[in-house]
Amino acid sequence: MTATEQQFRDNPLGKDVNLEDVLDAFEFLDDWEERYAYIIDLGKQLPAFPDDERVEENYVHGCQSQVWLIHHLDEDDGKLYLLIDSDAMIVRGLAAIILVALNGKAPRELLSTDIDELFERLDLFRHISPTRGNGLRAMVGKIRDIAAREAA
Repeated sequence: MTATEQQFRDNPLGKDVNLEDVLDAFEFLDDWEERYAYIIDLGKQLPAFPDDERVEENYVHGCQSQVWLIHHLDEDDGKLYLLIDSDAMIVRGLAAIILVALNGKAPRELLSTDIDELFERLDLFRHISPTRGNGLRAMVGKIRDIAAREAA
């Protein structure tokens, strides 16, 4: 089943769970073991990803885990909606953080979002493996490529 417009719009990440929620949680949680648990819990909020969208065209290369990404540009509001899935729990959580920051934004707004600054504020790259860091960058890169095409 291919994703419907409603599935994209119903994604809570970036809407019901926003960036301030994530920043507040990271500030509240004392250690990285608790933060990892929070990241995994965020990943559990990713909406179901349609099996028929798990194709090469939607595959995110550069990730150690398997990651798929699809998008929908809403012609009415001009916003880009994203769905991401992965076979790894921590990667699903990292994808959820990306969605909290980028989902539901107009392509030009998305392109102007300083996602690296967010990753620095969360201190992510010091606490995830280099291969997970590369995967995080690959997901963001693919989203930025999509946003650039849609903004053109």
